[in-house]
Amino acid sequence: MTTERRCYLTTPIYYVNDKPHIGHAYTSLATDVLARWKRMSGYQVHFLTGTDEHGQKVEKAAEARGMDPQAFTDQVSQAFRDLAVTMNFSNDDFIRTTEERHKEACVALWKRLEEKGEIYLGAYEGWYAVRDEAFYGPDEITEKDGQKFAPTGAPVEWVREPSYFFRLGAWQERLLEFYDANPDFIAPQTRRNEVVSFVKSGLSDLSISRTSFKWGVKVPGDEAHVMYVWVDALTNYITALGYPDENAALWKFWPADVHFVGKDILRFHTIYWPALLMAAGLPTPKRVFAHGWWTNEGQKISKSLGNVIDPVALVEQYGLDPVRFFLLREVPFGNDGDFSRKSLVQRLNSELANDLGNLAQRTLSLIQKNCEGLLPTTGEPDPADAELLDAAAALPGRVDEALNRQAFHEALERIQAVSRLGNAWIDAQKPWSLKKTDLVRMASVLRHLHTALRALATVLQPFMPDTMERMLDQLAVPADARTLDALAVPLPDGTPLPPPSPLFQKILDDAV
Repeated sequence: MTTERRCYLTTPIYYVNDKPHIGHAYTSLATDVLARWKRMSGYQVHFLTGTDEHGQKVEKAAEARGMDPQAFTDQVSQAFRDLAVTMNFSNDDFIRTTEERHKEACVALWKRLEEKGEIYLGAYEGWYAVRDEAFYGPDEITEKDGQKFAPTGAPVEWVREPSYFFRLGAWQERLLEFYDANPDFIAPQTRRNEVVSFVKSGLSDLSISRTSFKWGVKVPGDEAHVMYVWVDALTNYITALGYPDENAALWKFWPADVHFVGKDILRFHTIYWPALLMAAGLPTPKRVFAHGWWTNEGQKISKSLGNVIDPVALVEQYGLDPVRFFLLREVPFGNDGDFSRKSLVQRLNSELANDLGNLAQRTLSLIQKNCEGLLPTTGEPDPADAELLDAAAALPGRVDEALNRQAFHEALERIQAVSRLGNAWIDAQKPWSLKKTDLVRMASVLRHLHTALRALATVLQPFMPDTMERMLDQLAVPADARTLDALAVPLPDGTPLPPPSPLFQKILDDAV
């Protein structure tokens, strides 16, 4: 009897104080690719994204536009839903923290923590950054021109108000033990080292309510307080699975396999979140992966510089699948990276148009021309075939290994290596010459190239779903034979192949 294989993947829920940018698209794209890969691998997958809609920053942003906070969040949240459609993300749910199901989950978690003695009423006094919705210790504050700043560069203000506290300090040693017992919980390694070092330096109890504004989830039994936005936000991951009903159909997906986050919110996900869950007696996520930030042509991205990268505009200019490919190909996931249009155009022209597109067009055109458009039969084995066929057969396992480490760039390099090998192999075998001397060998060579192309198109589906659907159509692979397991079953000899058409157009960009 086989057990069900499940996988729960989440993006952070995106803060609705402004419209989506390249960073949001990047995190969700990584999550989408892994979700699609796991589905192809036979897993039941639940992929969650959504929007974080409470807090002082949202309240202020709504005020600045002369809008009611709910109307404002409705508008901006829709922009994130639209981005998911534009980028062809395959999320199973889209959660908003203003939904009733979420407020109920927050209240239930709060009450559970309260019953366990993990929350107490006190007063908060210290530095608070509205932009980060975060508190900072005195040793983290810097001063310039009379203004004090958090380590993120956000201005801070001195706050004193009544507050409920979570006994985070009591979890310091248990968190360190948890990190030791779960070395893969935080990735990449550099981020893990940062978190462990921070926790070892000492944890104070965490202020988890505010009275200075009203836009948030009310604290049960004391509605003068709203919950600290991060307690509210982090709870979304269990709200979406039906919490507090641990008999809900989706609860079987908890704990999350990977929370994908930007490095700026790592502390909340790897310190506050596991501590809150352990304190509530709930399982902790298996992994939190923090990716880096993009710069734009070497400059830090900021609204004041006017160099924010709009993912929708990129897609309109270069096409959806090429943009999806580039974002995960260009930079090791986890590192900071620079967005350059020159790099995008060069990579798309060389790796997609020249390597993969050219290999597919040459092979399929030769089959049309020399095999009457029918999938050729393999002749006698030849020692020269092993290199290409072995590389194609090993590709799913090699891609799986990289994606399970969230090494998207490595997965794509392994795929590209087989694409390059295919082009070198077709040049070495010269099927166009074999037509005059050995028709059986020509057919065999073209069949092996078809086999390699099928493997390439299959493993690239999560990265470029629409284009690889077209490629698999051209290879005459049935819709129900596009999973990883199906690669083990060859297509019947003589299968009719449709006439090929180019998969990628070279980009001629005058600006580049």
